[in-house]
Amino acid sequence: MAKSQNRTYCVYILTNSVRTLYVDVTNDLFRRIHEHRQKLIPGFTRKYNLTWPAYYEETSDVESAIAREKQIKKWRRSKKIALIESANPRWMDLALDWYEQAAP
Repeated sequence: MAKSQNRTYCVYILTNSVRTLYVDVTNDLFRRIHEHRQKLIPGFTRKYNLTWPAYYEETSDVESAIAREKQIKKWRRSKKIALIESANPRWMDLALDWYEQAAP
């Protein structure tokens, strides 16, 4: 995950062990994934235990991020899966080591 002095916005796809998909946008992917993992966000992600990102992309433009999120949300499931597998064919948890590195 790239860090820069400019604001970064991320469109991401969360999943779980049965590959339920959830698309969202955030201005702090590290914080947002932590919130999902700790079940701090009520609703769909908590109910279906969506805790790991299978895909994300970054942009410096908030309007582009929101437009991309809306675009992906409209796609059929098969197209979302193809997007994930183009960048993450093994469906790895892309945040697996983010929090281990941040631990004291």
